[in-house]
Amino acid sequence: MIIGMIVFVAIRGINTWARNNASPVLRRDATVVSKRTKVWGGSGDSSASTSYFVTFEFDDRSRLELQLSGSEYGLIAEGDRGRLTNQGSRFNSFQR
Repeated sequence: MIIGMIVFVAIRGINTWARNNASPVLRRDATVVSKRTKVWGGSGDSSASTSYFVTFEFDDRSRLELQLSGSEYGLIAEGDRGRLTNQGSRFNSFQR
């Protein structure tokens, strides 16, 4: 069962990577409307891990939440307006 879970997670990761690579690179004006973190793990002797997410809103009022690294997350503030570059669900950059 554990091997099956590992294979499932690996296949899902490869599929996401392939979908992102097949997606066009988009550059759009956006506003940062929210930021959030997700902390997981940390029981017993294992350390906790944190995932970072930012939600961007575009001129047509549509929104997109992307996962960022901690260093990228720290450079962005709610209310920032700039140019978002992404490829599928992959965050590339945000320039104010």
